[in-house]
Amino acid sequence: MIIDAHTHSLSADNAIIAAQPTDFDPQPGRLYSIGIHPWNTEVATESHIELLQQCAQHPQVVAIGETGLDSLRGASLERQTAIFEQHISLAQQLHMPLIIHCVRTSQQVLALHRQLAITVPCAIHGMRSNHHVAQALLDAGFYLSFGPRFNLRSIQATPLDRLLIETDDSGQSITQVAQAIAPTLSLDTNDLLALAATNLQRFLADKH
Repeated sequence: MIIDAHTHSLSADNAIIAAQPTDFDPQPGRLYSIGIHPWNTEVATESHIELLQQCAQHPQVVAIGETGLDSLRGASLERQTAIFEQHISLAQQLHMPLIIHCVRTSQQVLALHRQLAITVPCAIHGMRSNHHVAQALLDAGFYLSFGPRFNLRSIQATPLDRLLIETDDSGQSITQVAQAIAPTLSLDTNDLLALAATNLQRFLADKH
């Protein structure tokens, strides 16, 4: 049962492991997302994009990402946007969902979502923004994925069928994350784990 929507732990079970094209080394029984992290856009070349496209064809790759925009780190937003758009095009072509890194760039991400008429499911990973940002993303159809650090009102604003949970690079287990989040939703930890697994399955399967 896959529960953890996003982790950087290469040994994680029941998880989607985020990998860069240059370090993609799929292990038996594990699932991956593949993408060029916004922080690495300064050094990304066309050969990295070509490698991304090749890795995305691997049967253990189930999502594209993490990809996206970060106003605090990485290449210029213009360069990040160009690379993000290539990820979007690949996801659309392969009918794979997108796992998106979004730091102080929600308006730009929403604008691209509209302009490019994205039809594959999209999840904002590591969601920590306020409930106003959360609501705008939810209104556009995004899933929101929450980790150990989160905004209480944003979690409470998220419909239960659009909520994912993740460990990211925290070093915590997905059960520990669920234990932190469940009380804010008046849920039992096991109920939240089951809910997150159901939502993640839909996110991966939903082609709209």
